[in-house]
Amino acid sequence: MILLAIETSCDETAAAVVRDGREVLSSVISSQVAIHADYGGVVPEIASRKHLESIVPVINRALHDAAIGMDALEGVAVTRGPGLSGALLVGFSVAKAIAAARKIPFVAVHHTEGHLFAPMLEQPVAFPFLALVVSGGHTHLYHVAGFGHYTTLGRTIDDAAGEAYDKCAKIMGMPYPGGALIDQMAQNGNPDAIRLPRPMLRDGTCNFSFSGLKTAVLQHIQKHPVTVPGRDADDLCASFQEAVCHLLAAKTEAAIRQIGATRLVVAGGVACNSGLRSRMKELCGKLGVELFIPHPSLCGDNAAMLAVPGDYYLSNGHVSSLSLDVTTTWNMDSIKESLS
Repeated sequence: MILLAIETSCDETAAAVVRDGREVLSSVISSQVAIHADYGGVVPEIASRKHLESIVPVINRALHDAAIGMDALEGVAVTRGPGLSGALLVGFSVAKAIAAARKIPFVAVHHTEGHLFAPMLEQPVAFPFLALVVSGGHTHLYHVAGFGHYTTLGRTIDDAAGEAYDKCAKIMGMPYPGGALIDQMAQNGNPDAIRLPRPMLRDGTCNFSFSGLKTAVLQHIQKHPVTVPGRDADDLCASFQEAVCHLLAAKTEAAIRQIGATRLVVAGGVACNSGLRSRMKELCGKLGVELFIPHPSLCGDNAAMLAVPGDYYLSNGHVSSLSLDVTTTWNMDSIKESLS
C-alpha cells in the first residue's frame, strides 16, 4: 500500500509518502519555529494560518520527491489529535478531501501512536514493548501489546519534560525553543555543580513531575544570576539535564521491572537529547533490555511516523468515517475500543 500521511498537530506542517508502512519514499516538514520564536512559544492562531499556507505545497513536494502522482495513492493517514484544534483541522480537512476525491480509504491516527512506532521505519520492533514518549507535550510510559492496544503505566502530573526544558531555557534568557541549546551547553558543564531536586523520585509510581524542578532553576537564578553563554550557565544546564535524565531513567527502570519488559522504545522530540540517549543506553545495557531510539529526524513531529499504524489499520479494515472530527484530547488507552 502506498500511503500519504499528513501531520499538522502543532507547528510543523508535514507530509510523507510511505510504502507498506515501512519504506519512506518521501518526507517533507515545513517548520514554523522561526515565526513563533518572536513570541516565546507557539501561538495557535498563527500556527493555523501558516498550516493553511503550507499544506498544499508540502503535499505536492512529498509527491514530487516520491516520484508519484496523486493517482498512485492507495490510502491517507492523518493526525486526528491530540493537538491544537485549528492546526489539526487544516491537515484533517485536506486528508479527508483527498480521500473523498480519489475514492481511497482514510484513517485517523493518534499523534502519539506515530511516535511509538517511528523506530519501525528503520528496523522491526517485536511486541510487546515498553515505550517512553518524551516531547514538549507528553511524558508518558506505555505498555504496548500491539497496534491499538496500549496501557498507560506512568505520565507527568504537570509539565512535560520538553516543556520544562523550554521554560527553563526561557528563565535563563535563551531563545525559543531552548531545549536543544540546553543540551548543547550541558555538554560543557558539570552535572554535579548544582544540586537540583528529583520530584516524585521515590513515590512508588511510574509518574513524573517537572514543575518543582523548573521552580528550583528559577530560585537558583534569582540567587545566583547566570550569563549565557558562560561557565555558570553551562553548569546549570548540565545540572538540570542530569536531574531530568535521572528522573526519566529511574521511572523507566521501575516500569521495566513492573512488567518484565525486554524491549524499550524511546521516542518523541526529547529523544533527540544526547543526555537522554546516553542514559537510556546505559540503563538498557545494565538490565539486558533491547533499546530502540529512532534517528533524530524521526523523533520530532513528522508525517512518516503516522504511516506505520496507518498502514496497519487500513490493511486490517479499520477505515475512519469522513464525518469524523478532530479532538484536542484523546486517551491512548481508549483506542482499542474504537477498533473492536
